[in-house]
Amino acid sequence: MARRIHAIDSHTAGEPTRVVVAGGPDLGRGPMAERLERLRTEFDTFRSAVVNEPRGNDAIVGALVCEPSDASCDAGVIFFNNVGYLNMCGHGTIGLMVTLAHLGRTRASGPGTCRLETVCGVVEARLNANGSVTIRNVPSRRAARQVRVEVEGYGAVFGDIAWGGNWFFLVGDPGQAIALHRIEALTDFSWRIREALEQYGIAGDDGREIDHIELFGPPTVEGADSKNFVLCPGKAYDRSPCGTGTSAKLACLYADGKLRPGQVWRQESIVGSVFEGTVSVVDGQVVPEITGYAYVNAESDLILDERDPFCYGIRRTCVPATT
Repeated sequence: MARRIHAIDSHTAGEPTRVVVAGGPDLGRGPMAERLERLRTEFDTFRSAVVNEPRGNDAIVGALVCEPSDASCDAGVIFFNNVGYLNMCGHGTIGLMVTLAHLGRTRASGPGTCRLETVCGVVEARLNANGSVTIRNVPSRRAARQVRVEVEGYGAVFGDIAWGGNWFFLVGDPGQAIALHRIEALTDFSWRIREALEQYGIAGDDGREIDHIELFGPPTVEGADSKNFVLCPGKAYDRSPCGTGTSAKLACLYADGKLRPGQVWRQESIVGSVFEGTVSVVDGQVVPEITGYAYVNAESDLILDERDPFCYGIRRTCVPATT
């Protein structure tokens, strides 16, 4: 008998999210980090079936909605992609909030705020009256400024190492245009940076892998402050401005004295969509808020038929999330 997984698809500023609302595996009642580990070790075929081809594609981020272990939260969520798991996902959180509103699962029938338990901490998501969503992310920080790395074929590249819910290497002067028609070149450059970081042992705090590369250039949308290209762990580029990447960028700007608390930063994506970001300082920590729009565009049952040789997707190497 075929198994069914009920999922709702949305996109946030162009980047897709697939929220699993029914049919996911039983991961117990522990904290999200414990449940992610169980999902990774015991049910990784579920991840692959939901987001990988032939049902999905490399750009889709999956979100498994769970009952929270934190009583102060409205829901728990585990994010995953084509190769593994994410500590946090900004565009996915915006998409999740719009999905919960679509299902009538937000606290209020109109605009309201949800507290979400993620692998790396509690994130708040607010549905605004104009249909946008503002997420209050986990505290973000810059771990190192202008780190030099020798990249094969390109020479010395300098970038900041920062945390925004995932680890990023942010290159402010990539020496090449940030443009959609240059996706292949930008992907090659970014992937080589990631390989070089690994080769030379350059990592985030406690040796944690830097699995997101973010390049910046001049904006092309009126009113934007910057345009970025973000390469995700599975070698897909982010169509949105990237919520965790924008959070990391805001932390760097604040550290450089280029962004005041409450000052709006408008981050343009490679496809021309925009997130608005601000920071506040709470107990000495930089707390970003990111605002963007998401739209529900499909509701379906994924059918897992064991007779299908690709029932569990076309799999790649699994990369675990590390906080």
